[in-house]
Amino acid sequence: MPSKKASGEAHPIQGLIKYHGLVDAELRIPYHDSISVCTAPTRTRTTIEFAPRHRDEIVINGTKADARTRERVEKVVRRARELCRERRPYKMVSENNFPSNIGLGASASGFAALAAALNGALDLSLSTKDLSRLARRGAGSAARAVAGGFSYWVAGSSDETSYAYPLAGEEFKMGIVSAIVPAFKLTDDMHADVITSPFFHSRMAYLHRALAEMQAAIAARDIPKVGDLAERDTLVLHGITMTGRAERILWRPETLKVILEVQKMREEGLRAWFSIDTGATPYVNCAPRDLPRVERRLKDLGLQTLRMSVGGPARSVTAHLF
Repeated sequence: MPSKKASGEAHPIQGLIKYHGLVDAELRIPYHDSISVCTAPTRTRTTIEFAPRHRDEIVINGTKADARTRERVEKVVRRARELCRERRPYKMVSENNFPSNIGLGASASGFAALAAALNGALDLSLSTKDLSRLARRGAGSAARAVAGGFSYWVAGSSDETSYAYPLAGEEFKMGIVSAIVPAFKLTDDMHADVITSPFFHSRMAYLHRALAEMQAAIAARDIPKVGDLAERDTLVLHGITMTGRAERILWRPETLKVILEVQKMREEGLRAWFSIDTGATPYVNCAPRDLPRVERRLKDLGLQTLRMSVGGPARSVTAHLF
């Protein structure tokens, strides 16, 4: 059988109504539904090839994968192999054009790009739904990175019923600025701790309405409402992160500077809203026309920024990494 090489590309996600905690850590099935938006031009590109000359090699950003990452990648590759009975060894190379492990959703784009590459290399012909299920096995948020744009992840209760689908695409223009706060973290360590917070069940009760309101805001292209809901959910999420048994305080002084500066912007009439996933790096959401002013305010705090827009779904690309 001739070898076949394929590449995939995907954007990371910003959680809007975020997820935290897993009912099933093996299948990465969460406690509740969630909503996110893909961020461009940040992206991951991944190339994979199955051929006898390879030795199941995994290289990420120029470095061989550590044992923890390797286990997650192999879980996804193993499932893809089961779908087509592929047994040959592989080589996988993946690169991000943005920093990893600081709260910018690198695992989401990484596993979404891997799923897209596997879809091409193994001729799987998976639908968006099934591709999101495959990517989810590596990282839960990767399911939404597959769907692209503003997307909804149905938590479900099994591999078949836990998947993502798009709510709106790149036609919904929203300004996004990220203020880089380089504090390393591993999200997996936090998922197991979430249910030990005394506020976990309060969050579960609040989510049904929050998810419905966010869906309505996205459908109406209502940026102020999207921003306000994402900001509130940030505070609720980090409330349970901080009050779990491990008392994980992920924010850094720079994070708080951004929060306070965003509140000051609104007091002055510049409408912007912060959003922080499980890390220290904040996003600031705003109307596209306000993006330059918002970014300037963040730069004036002495922070490195990334200017972003809404990104599309995971896709096949022809530019291979090896």
